[in-house]
Amino acid sequence: MKICTLASGSSGNSLYVETDHARILIDAGISNKKITERLKSINVAIDDIDGVIISHEHSDHSLALPYLKIPVYISSSITNLWNDKILNLKQFQIGTPFCIKDTTIISFPVPHDAVDPVGFTLQTDKYKLGVVTDIGVTTRLISERLKGSNMLVVEFNHDDNMLLYSPYPWHLKQRIKSRLGHLSNKEASGLLKTLVHPDLKSVTLAHLSKVNNNQESAFEYAHMALKQSGLTDININVAPRNDISEVIEI
Repeated sequence: MKICTLASGSSGNSLYVETDHARILIDAGISNKKITERLKSINVAIDDIDGVIISHEHSDHSLALPYLKIPVYISSSITNLWNDKILNLKQFQIGTPFCIKDTTIISFPVPHDAVDPVGFTLQTDKYKLGVVTDIGVTTRLISERLKGSNMLVVEFNHDDNMLLYSPYPWHLKQRIKSRLGHLSNKEASGLLKTLVHPDLKSVTLAHLSKVNNNQESAFEYAHMALKQSGLTDININVAPRNDISEVIEI
């Protein structure tokens, strides 16, 4: 299994996932041109993508959808937003597994201020990937769905102190810190502690705020969570906001 973030943050999100037989994008929140160019830089043609799965309707996760010719998988709760705009629209029911070639995908509800936002697990007969971004708080269901993942992509959105003293208006700070907002480094590290196991190989810290976080703070929280769990050989990566990440393979 390989993963590579094409973009990660409030200005756009897209994650490339490759298994033995499937090539999948999770979200398409940057332009079709950028997606095409960034895939090409890792020797992947956009026409080779077997499907795009969408976590929720916010534009930083769905911007390119009207311009994609490949299959786009969207929760049945929000397909009405896209019926006349997407060439190859496919529905999934939240919580009901569906497959793209050799990969089984399961969606699960997450708390965020969108219509019906979800996280995902993608699983083959060898490996499991868990992905959660844009969540206000962790829940028991999120922990249960992500357990046993060999690779994780988890939101580390903001540092609490940086957010408190940031130039953001108070109402926006409240929205970010709310149960339907975004996950702090501290909260994300707490979630990570519940998910550590000997076969977890890689953790990607995603959706970092440009203003209210930095790579050093997010990395330190994640590193401490793993250290306190007794495992320090797990690969920690911080997803770039506006560029492609390294390709991570297990």
